[in-house]
Amino acid sequence: MHAPVVRDGGVADRVAVEEPLEIRVGGEALAVTMRTPGHDEELAVGFLHGEGLLAGPVRSAGPTPDLVANVVDVDAELARRPTARRFYTSSSCGVCGRGALDEVAVHADPLPAGPVVERALLAALPDRLQQPGFAVTGGLHATGLFDASGTLLCVREDVGRHNAMDKVVGRALLDGGLPLHRRVLCVSGRLSFELVQKAAVAGCPVLVGVGAPSSLAVELAADRGMTLCGFARRGRVNVYTGAERVA
Repeated sequence: MHAPVVRDGGVADRVAVEEPLEIRVGGEALAVTMRTPGHDEELAVGFLHGEGLLAGPVRSAGPTPDLVANVVDVDAELARRPTARRFYTSSSCGVCGRGALDEVAVHADPLPAGPVVERALLAALPDRLQQPGFAVTGGLHATGLFDASGTLLCVREDVGRHNAMDKVVGRALLDGGLPLHRRVLCVSGRLSFELVQKAAVAGCPVLVGVGAPSSLAVELAADRGMTLCGFARRGRVNVYTGAERVA
């Protein structure tokens, strides 16, 4: 997850690893993303689910039979054929410019009532994220999945904030835990449209972030009936949408 380098003055430093991952479905190359290696099967499955491409259960997901590095092949039925350009993503922005409210509505139903969570607990969730990679490199984002009592159920780190979310959602899918109707997601950075999109498609009614949301993120959260909370730090949190779930 992190590699040593030597800084000026001979002091050893560690930086987050970033490498390409090719995602295949049934042997066909479908997407390439820049990510931090680790939990690649979760990333591939979570990405496909977030894009509304899975028509049924995932039969298997793993390295290609010839053990080609940085390639994961998913055995599953596609709900639709992606466009000819396919998806080529980056660690910074994901599938940039693709999301629109009407597009998300196709893949994400309006969210259920979900849990009611104490405001103080929402503010405290970022402090409960376990981020050993960030502690070493300062260069990784994190997404954590919590229950309504604030117990951390799963956390993943990655150079791409959307990849960290995909890994958590992919893990939940592989464990039979979707939709996330009674769960809370927390991210270590800002709240982009894409993160709200992925949380909505996963059925999660509450999303918390350390940073600020974008205008489109707030619009999408309101449209899908999500509780969106930002600037969760030092015991405080801003609630932008879905205040009915905040006690």
